[in-house]
Amino acid sequence: MNIAAMPDLRRPMPRVFNPSHLAGWLVCCLLLLAPALWNRYPLLQFDTGGYLARWYEGYLVPSRSTAFGLFLHVGEGLHFWPELVLQTVSAIWIISLILRVMGLGARTWQSVVTVVGLSLVTALPFLASTLLTDIFAGLSVLAIYLLIFNRLDLRRIERIVLFLLVAFAAATHSGTLAVLLAVLVFAIPVSLLSGHRLLPALLPAGGAIAGGAVLLVATNFAFSGQLVWTPGGFGIAFGRMLQDGIVRRYLNDHCPNPGLRLCPYRNKLPATADEFLWNGGIFSELGRFDGLGEEMRFIVLHSLQEYPVQQIETAIAASASQLGQVATGYGMHNRMWHTYGIIEQFVSAEVPAMQHARQQRGEVNFDVINRIHVPVALASMLFVLALLVRERLSGRFDALGRLAATVTVAILANAFACGALSGPHDRYGARIVWIATLTAAIAILRMIEKVLPNPERKRAWLELVPGSSAAVLEQTVVLESRPTQEIP
Repeated sequence: MNIAAMPDLRRPMPRVFNPSHLAGWLVCCLLLLAPALWNRYPLLQFDTGGYLARWYEGYLVPSRSTAFGLFLHVGEGLHFWPELVLQTVSAIWIISLILRVMGLGARTWQSVVTVVGLSLVTALPFLASTLLTDIFAGLSVLAIYLLIFNRLDLRRIERIVLFLLVAFAAATHSGTLAVLLAVLVFAIPVSLLSGHRLLPALLPAGGAIAGGAVLLVATNFAFSGQLVWTPGGFGIAFGRMLQDGIVRRYLNDHCPNPGLRLCPYRNKLPATADEFLWNGGIFSELGRFDGLGEEMRFIVLHSLQEYPVQQIETAIAASASQLGQVATGYGMHNRMWHTYGIIEQFVSAEVPAMQHARQQRGEVNFDVINRIHVPVALASMLFVLALLVRERLSGRFDALGRLAATVTVAILANAFACGALSGPHDRYGARIVWIATLTAAIAILRMIEKVLPNPERKRAWLELVPGSSAAVLEQTVVLESRPTQEIP
């Protein structure tokens, strides 16, 4: 019998959707929507109002995507539940695809157990239950991984939907776009080393990212009449440099200067970027982004030239700090006056339901939750790093190794894009670190698969080898699990 010529049974083809799959999906949906269902309303965050207002205000605001603003507008009449359902279904679907290409998609319980685990120990259900862009950061990383490394394992419709998801995610947040670009660049040497054809592997992913950029510029034009990128990049970078003392140093070195409006305030600047940019005071007094935008851009560019060593040191320190800031729930409290004001002004029909929510009554608290989430997140990152080192030392780079490498690159890129360019926050870490926990869960499930017997695989072998005795069947299963070239 030529075992090498027999079909590969290690990755079962997807089955037709059946009642067990439907039941599993419903369980997963309820788990991921549990925070919103408990809250009786979608969870809100400090930045939610800025996105929601884009449809109504008709002008661009720094760091607030018009594409995501349009997405929020669609579900207004139904208390935004359509957005949450779409976010939840997208998460479950992406996770199921990842499990499938890893050879773990044949059993519904594996998907359910994975989602149950992620719901208990990561921020994923809170990301899915919140009206914010953050859920799409991790999902888009997994989606672009599938497009680059597993396109041949996917149906055409799956590739199309993944393409659209990556494009939309890239349009929702500049940090997400930067992470996706980092993953795309990283995939070039990996594809070459893995023997993949470079252009077919990278073209769909690159096209999706480019499509996201086009979508953002198009929605900006539709909303504001301006064919431009979303403003605010230099202002956000300015905030991080202010927080790290670079702005004060620059002003001390160049003031008095009539061309710098901040000179009279150089000894009164707030200590943090959030306090400067979002809490009124000097920034509002000088006209916010409209009044100080050009000056902040000038200071950012010239301080990069004049203090390169300090810039590098503070960027590395901020990125490292971001890696450790992974707590769930940043900005989800009951003091979001801007978001409340936007909803009351533009979507007043939502006010009764919003005020009835537990979050607005001060009942949301993440202290106990983060006693679990934070150590799990940190341990997951270390686990993925160890997994990557093991793959490298073993001389192989299989699907799990490529996933671990992709996740590592994404987390590092996220730490730089959000920590060094904007300023470290728990929100930025929690939005993506759950994909490290997913990778760790996949590695554990694969180890369990090697230990537990697989009745479905045995039945498949029995059909291919009629008349085989149980002893012969057990031997063929053992042989099947070994590399083909080792089988005599």
